[in-house]
Amino acid sequence: MAKGLGKGINAFFPEIDSQDDEAIQEISIAECRPNPYQPRKTFHADAIEELKDSILEYGIIQPLIVRKSIKGYEIVVGERRFRAAKEAGFEKVPVVIKELTDGKMMELALLENLQREDLTPIEEAHAYANLMSELKITQEELSKRLGKSRSHIANIVRLLSLPDQVIAYINNGELSMGHGRALLGLKDKDKLLPFVNKIRQDKLNVRQVEQLIIELNEKPKTKKDKPKKDVFLLERESVLRERLGTGVSIHRGKRKGKIEIEFYTDDDLERIIEVLEK
Repeated sequence: MAKGLGKGINAFFPEIDSQDDEAIQEISIAECRPNPYQPRKTFHADAIEELKDSILEYGIIQPLIVRKSIKGYEIVVGERRFRAAKEAGFEKVPVVIKELTDGKMMELALLENLQREDLTPIEEAHAYANLMSELKITQEELSKRLGKSRSHIANIVRLLSLPDQVIAYINNGELSMGHGRALLGLKDKDKLLPFVNKIRQDKLNVRQVEQLIIELNEKPKTKKDKPKKDVFLLERESVLRERLGTGVSIHRGKRKGKIEIEFYTDDDLERIIEVLEK
């Protein structure tokens, strides 16, 4: 089970784990179609090749889960096994046929990938967004159904508000989810793409990016150099950003100070308030 995933597939679909041998059928591989709601968009050739070798030696140990469609069967769980079996030249594959709605099909496909930690942050974000749209549920409701924290879902989905080029860099691994979260806090969006190029060129880590964004967000002094922020305040900002999952700035004046907490949507504001109330 993937780290941090509170509930497994069987918690949502207990009947899947209670199949007997009579429920398993063999169908032509030519009748199988990929899951139209598959959140994972990239299947690495090396991984499929390794699985193909295993299937050639041991066979397909775990059957695919499919549902009947107008033309053949749609794969709900087991697309990697299907691809590997096809590469191995199999004509038939073992399956368990289930009756599932589109929503359940999306949910089950997402859970399978989350359990194996197979998704990129962007694929995970699209999957969450699609589920909320398809099932017409909130982040809080999705959190309870998947066993993921609401803050995790909110932070992942927020990545989709970044420019397409930045999303592509996160998706292919050039930038991490941490980089993406930090970039969301950059106030001047015109500086975003040039700054991203600097991150890639200089191979900046997340902490370095966070520090540079703080400097970029602060208004420069015109008459004299701006004094450096107190190390204690920088540390407290980092702690609050990690806890709240959003940009935080602490400003200390002569008589009083203020804390600025950024939010992007009403849902994001509600999430932050819930964290503060705990």
